[in-house]
Amino acid sequence: MKLIRTEDAVGHVLCHDMTQIIKDKYKDARFRKGHVVTEEDIPVLLSMGKEHLYVWEMTPGMVHENDAAERLFALCGQENMLRSEVKEGKIELKAACDGVFLVDPQRLIAVNSQDEVMIATRKGGTAVRAGDKLAGMRVIPLIIAEEKLQKAERAAGGEPLLALKPYVRKTACIVATGGEVKKGLIQDTFTPVVIDKLKTYGIETLEVVYSGDGVENVRDAVLAMRERKPDMILCTGGMSVDPDDNTPGGIRAAGADIVCYGAPVLPGAMFLLGYFDDGTPVMGLPGCVMYAGATVFDLVLPKVAADVPVTRADIAAMGEGGLCLGCKPCRYPVCPFGK
Repeated sequence: MKLIRTEDAVGHVLCHDMTQIIKDKYKDARFRKGHVVTEEDIPVLLSMGKEHLYVWEMTPGMVHENDAAERLFALCGQENMLRSEVKEGKIELKAACDGVFLVDPQRLIAVNSQDEVMIATRKGGTAVRAGDKLAGMRVIPLIIAEEKLQKAERAAGGEPLLALKPYVRKTACIVATGGEVKKGLIQDTFTPVVIDKLKTYGIETLEVVYSGDGVENVRDAVLAMRERKPDMILCTGGMSVDPDDNTPGGIRAAGADIVCYGAPVLPGAMFLLGYFDDGTPVMGLPGCVMYAGATVFDLVLPKVAADVPVTRADIAAMGEGGLCLGCKPCRYPVCPFGK
């Protein structure tokens, strides 16, 4: 750094905060470290008694923190996201719509493994609301070598590190299994829970059909619901290993390609996910969805609603963080479940 006359400081970068005090009115940093002095700043600085300033000597090959933050922002992606103005070398991203926030974890780690750069995000694969904070980025020093930024950019690759996918699947049909429900021997308390969860993501339930027990009955009910052409089909109950629990067999018989029957998530181990040949997803929901505050259904539904393909590998990866702690009252999603 060097000491220069304040009048000569336009375009230079301040090395420390400059505090302004106005009796009974104001005491705070008027100019922050890293601020680039403008022509309009000179009278203010002189009125603060600053006739000389310590500034950084910007040498070739060095980049100011504000410009560096813009470079990191360019790696992250912008669709469906709102950015802040750069402030004190930092940019933040917020969601512009409801949807699923996605992160490429390996490439993000590769970027953050470079010296003097950082991008912090919320957990990828999670549901967000418009206005939610998504990420923040900055470099560590006030100025950074161009070479270090270039290494971060190479580590990121050519695709955005982050994405926000809005919900696009807007309709569902429900097949409620169980002979006792179809015969009216017990009240259907499962379907209302599912309908309410669907509404959270703007999904309308087009029809509920009661199939009763038996593989053929479940199959026929699923096929009948396919005729309605919903964006997804949900089957409630009949998912355990009991002999009369035939929902998985019925879904298979209807022609679905099964991604998983069983998930490393508690509650929700007996969950089923499949897709029909036209891409329509079908889920088999175990009984825990009816009574537990948060289950595997809450982890998978946002991705399905955003039409983000869910693979067997995605399901397997849910094991870490897939144990609900059973907090009372349930605070999901503000908790470790699924993260």
